[in-house]
Amino acid sequence: MNPIMLSFPESFNTTRLTIRAPEWGDGAEVNDAIRESVEQLRPWLPFAENVPSLEESEAHVRKARLQFLERTDMVLHLRDRHTNEFVGSSGLHRIDWSARCFEIGYWIRTSRTGEGLMTEAVQGIEQFAIQYLDANRLEIRCDSCNIRSAKVAERAGFTLEGILRSVRRDRAGTLVDVMVFSKIRGKEFE
Repeated sequence: MNPIMLSFPESFNTTRLTIRAPEWGDGAEVNDAIRESVEQLRPWLPFAENVPSLEESEAHVRKARLQFLERTDMVLHLRDRHTNEFVGSSGLHRIDWSARCFEIGYWIRTSRTGEGLMTEAVQGIEQFAIQYLDANRLEIRCDSCNIRSAKVAERAGFTLEGILRSVRRDRAGTLVDVMVFSKIRGKEFE
C-alpha cells in the first residue's frame, strides 16, 4: 500500500502532553523555543547553528506539515496538555515503509528539561508507531557525547545496538561517533 493512503490520527495524548502534527501558524512558537534553547541545541542539531527568522521557522513548519501529509517524514509537536505551551518537537524520521522502520528524533525547550517530558513523548510516539503504523523497528540515534539524549533512550527502554564510529562531522569539523538505540517487534514490543 502506498503510505499516502494510510489514515491515522494527527494528534494523541500522553499523561502530560498533546503530541500532534505541525499546523500552519506554529512557526512563531517553534521559533521562540529555538531562541530560548539555542545554546543547548547547537552542539547536537544543525538547525540551531543559526537562529532562524520567524519566516524561516514558519516555512519549516509548513514544509513539515506537507511531509507529514505525504508520509515522507513525520515531525510531531509536543504541547503541554494543561497550558498548551509548545515544549518541544519529536517525530518519526528516516522512514522505511517497506520494512516499517522509523527513527525517533527529539528536542525540548530548555525551560522544560528535567521533567521527564521527553521520555514520556518517546514512549507515546512508540505506542503510536506500533498501533497505527505497524512498526517493526524503532531507532533513536544520537551523538555519543550527547549523554542527555542517550539517557532518554535508555529510560524509554531502548537497547544500545552499537556505535557508528566517525560517521559524521560536528559543527567544529571533528568526526563524531553516533550511538544507535533500538526496539524491535517481537523482542521489546508486540
